[in-house]
Amino acid sequence: MSDDNINSNESKQQTHLIFSYGTLKRGFPNHYLMQQLMDQNAAVFLGPYCTHESYPLVCGPYNIPYLINLPRSGNRVKGELYSVSTQGLARLDELEGTRFGHYERLPIRLAEGGREGNDGNGAVSVAAVEAEGYFLNRSFGEGLWEKKGKVGMNEYTEYEGQEYVAIDKRAKGVCIVDEIASFLSSD
Repeated sequence: MSDDNINSNESKQQTHLIFSYGTLKRGFPNHYLMQQLMDQNAAVFLGPYCTHESYPLVCGPYNIPYLINLPRSGNRVKGELYSVSTQGLARLDELEGTRFGHYERLPIRLAEGGREGNDGNGAVSVAAVEAEGYFLNRSFGEGLWEKKGKVGMNEYTEYEGQEYVAIDKRAKGVCIVDEIASFLSSD
């Protein structure tokens, strides 16, 4: 077997820890993708987790939830942790529009089950798990946080989910990145 085949097989078996805080969670509109990945043994649900530090979590256009990479702002965010194969990760990146600049997949530290134990600086003092999460692209993050009055959520719930507009219900041919830019420039 060639080295290329060995490396290819290793990358197929590699897993990535992915934190889901919004529409990919169980019971929400985009969870169908996680479910497909689990049905194909390309993802495993690991349980409820919470961010180790506080971050802004707000809704933008179409009531899409956005985690903003401004640590120690906002709240500790509740979500779910999944172990995802490399192929599964590619499908998540596609859904999240990482190559178009919608979301960025970045490292994030989590605490299992959202256990308490604040260190006085907005971080949890229990053992942390290193994972990755989808953050709003940095070119929009701070602007959206300010537009929302620097008030965020600690969890994307069914209440916010009721107002979510699925991709197939949005205007055709409109780029979400352009929609975010327009939303930020509006009064």
